[in-house]
Order: sequence, then C-alpha cells, then structure tokens
Amino acid sequence: MMKMCKAVMLAAGLFMAAPASAQMSSLGPANASIRFEQLQIAYIGSGALGSGSVTYRGRRYGITVGGLGVGGIGMSELIASGSVYGLRRLEDLAGPYLQVREGWALGDAGRGRLWLRNDKGVTLRLATRRRGLQLALGADGVVIGFRN
Repeated sequence: MMKMCKAVMLAAGLFMAAPASAQMSSLGPANASIRFEQLQIAYIGSGALGSGSVTYRGRRYGITVGGLGVGGIGMSELIASGSVYGLRRLEDLAGPYLQVREGWALGDAGRGRLWLRNDKGVTLRLATRRRGLQLALGADGVVIGFRN
C-alpha cells in the first residue's frame, strides 16, 4: 500500500510540474466532452463514487466514476465537466486513471480543477464545482466504467 501511495505521489508531482500550456499544446484538439457528479470523502486517505456521461461523436454514453487516493480532509459533492483528449475509440475511455486534483469547498462556493490521464493516452481536463466542507490536494487512482 505504501509503495502504491509513493508511486501515485511521484507521478502526480511529475504531472503537476509540467506547465499547463505545455500539457494543452501536446494534447491536440478535444474529441469528446464529459460530465459527472461524485461524492468525495477524505481524511488523509480519500474515496469517491459517482456517475455521469461522456458525449463522443454526437452520442451520449453513461459512465461510472470511482476512486481511492491520498490527501485532503472533509466531505463534498463534486460536479466536474470538461474536455476529453486523445480518445481514438470509445473503449479507451474505460479503465484506471491517475488524477491530480486541487480545490476547496466551503458551503456552495467551492471550485477546483482535475486532470486525469490513463495508460491509453486519454486525458481529461475538468473544471469542478464543490459543495460541502473539504480541502483537496493530492493524487488518486480513478476508475471510469460504462453503465449498462
């Protein structure tokens, strides 16, 4: 468990170190959009569970989103929406992602950003709104799947 946490934190640090403009220019054009809602609970470790949809080539598909991670404290409802890059086939969206997050929530006023990347080259760039009481700074493993 400690080895996994250290690996996630190292990867997160490397990912966060690259300037956002360099990350964006290397991604190419967005080829899908995504939106989901999650309940996040954190106290040193963190967990999240939610659902949403991805719009790809004019069709909408239901998704599930869950994860475990390190960093943060509190509980919040997260609403995330944004762009998907590097998606060549719909199936490439499903699977594990490394998530780098920062944000905060105090009542209804929370905001933040999420960057998620998987091993198939799919990157999600998301703006978030949070409601609750939470300070989030850390990295997570996130799994996206399709709803039946």
